Amino acid sequence: MGSKILIVDDHEVVRQGIRTILRARPQWEICGEAVNGRDAIEKTRSLDPDVIIMDITMPEMSGIEATREISKLKLRAAVLVFTMHESKNLATTVQEAGARGFVLKAHAARDLLDALETLMNGGTFFGPDSQKTSKAKEDPGNRSFMLRTSLRLGWAS
Repeated sequence: MGSKILIVDDHEVVRQGIRTILRARPQWEICGEAVNGRDAIEKTRSLDPDVIIMDITMPEMSGIEATREISKLKLRAAVLVFTMHESKNLATTVQEAGARGFVLKAHAARDLLDALETLMNGGTFFGPDSQKTSKAKEDPGNRSFMLRTSLRLGWAS
């Protein structure tokens, strides 16, 4: 059986676009869709998805609030925030809410499949560059800094 994905967005056209992108991975199952944060919490409980693709701005309850509530449930679902709102605080905000990554809607075609694959394999995804090893990370003089960064971001235990 493949991985189960719950799509949460209040716009039908966005959910349709996600479904279209996900067709590239037939082993993944879209187990359900939700249109707001409250609906997302209920469907997460009943459907037990592996990954939740979560919009931020929705009626009734935001995706950030829903992510916080879902995180408290201690289920297996990893939340991937899917948003059009780019900000310098975005990674921090979604991490503090309990999400394991984010993808900007403007970069969905480029990043969504990679992000989902990363989360399904237990990783985090905070943009395409977060998955690449840079020269700075390989520099032995930078090990202490990278260890502190990895611990803060949850990459190391």
